[in-house]
Amino acid sequence: MEFLAEYHLSGIVIGICTFLIIGIFHPVVVKAEYYWGTRCWWIFLVLGILGIAGSVWTDHILLASLCGVFAFSSFWTIKEIFEQEQRVKKGWFPKNPKRTYKF
Repeated sequence: MEFLAEYHLSGIVIGICTFLIIGIFHPVVVKAEYYWGTRCWWIFLVLGILGIAGSVWTDHILLASLCGVFAFSSFWTIKEIFEQEQRVKKGWFPKNPKRTYKF
């Protein structure tokens, strides 16, 4: 971590990790809605709260930033889960044949 501070690379690392965290959440939204529907939203709420707690708990700016990005990506995923259901309803994404849908 001292290496990052010494060479002023913390911002670049935070940017790359933010990009990766957001990129990982996209397929997670698709898979979560496919297998569990919208009833899994509370998992992302818990993950977001844990991310905020981790961000507040740590003194390290890099870890605090990444926990914050993870937390608010989790909160955003709650919204995306419900929007993904609408995308499935429109036929943009496949339905899970093993699940019953309310639409």
